[in-house]
Amino acid sequence: MPYSSYIWVALAAYLLGSIPFGFLVAKAKGVDLRTMGSGNIGATNAMRVLGKPAGIFVLLMDALKGYAACALFTPMIFNSLAPHYSGLVVFFQNQPLEFQLKFQVLAGIGAVLGHNYTCWLKFKGGKGIATTAGVYLALAPVAVLIAIATWIILTLLTRYVSIGSIAAALVLPPAVWFTRDHLLLRLVTIALCALAILKHKKNIQRLLAGTENRIGGKTQTAEATK
Repeated sequence: MPYSSYIWVALAAYLLGSIPFGFLVAKAKGVDLRTMGSGNIGATNAMRVLGKPAGIFVLLMDALKGYAACALFTPMIFNSLAPHYSGLVVFFQNQPLEFQLKFQVLAGIGAVLGHNYTCWLKFKGGKGIATTAGVYLALAPVAVLIAIATWIILTLLTRYVSIGSIAAALVLPPAVWFTRDHLLLRLVTIALCALAILKHKKNIQRLLAGTENRIGGKTQTAEATK
């Protein structure tokens, strides 16, 4: 297996994940999402600033790029490499699922990092919750459904999307641990969820200060929430 295949999968997944759908949708409406609401380019801020239809679209597209990177994009990369590496696709497809999962996990990492640190916006992106959900919908569907249920319940109870997101990030690692017998996936899940919580640092600070945006509450500008 050529080592370059790992690089191609990671790079392609990163570029797919780096597409800033929230920023692009807002830009099409004449709005710079980075200066509105929380200043984040993710689905939550898009919904808050642009409305539910736009926010839901961004949510679905951010999740789709994570899912596609793992479930669809990885095989596509191997197909594109086939003319250069004879028998590579056949070799990949004939390997045990555990072997194939390594490449899918690599693609998932690339997609999340692409969303969180998009090269198109000076490596400043979203928090990766929707993209991570898409990744785990492909890699560990039962676990991510548990995390999504947690997100829904906590968000509805508290009316803080950030609390729901942080809770989901805390729940996903043990959910993966008990539903998927794959050490690499378990360890990567812990790392990605720790990153998601780290990306919510400002949200946690605003929660403690009582200035976090709440569902149905008055939206503050990005400058006011810094």
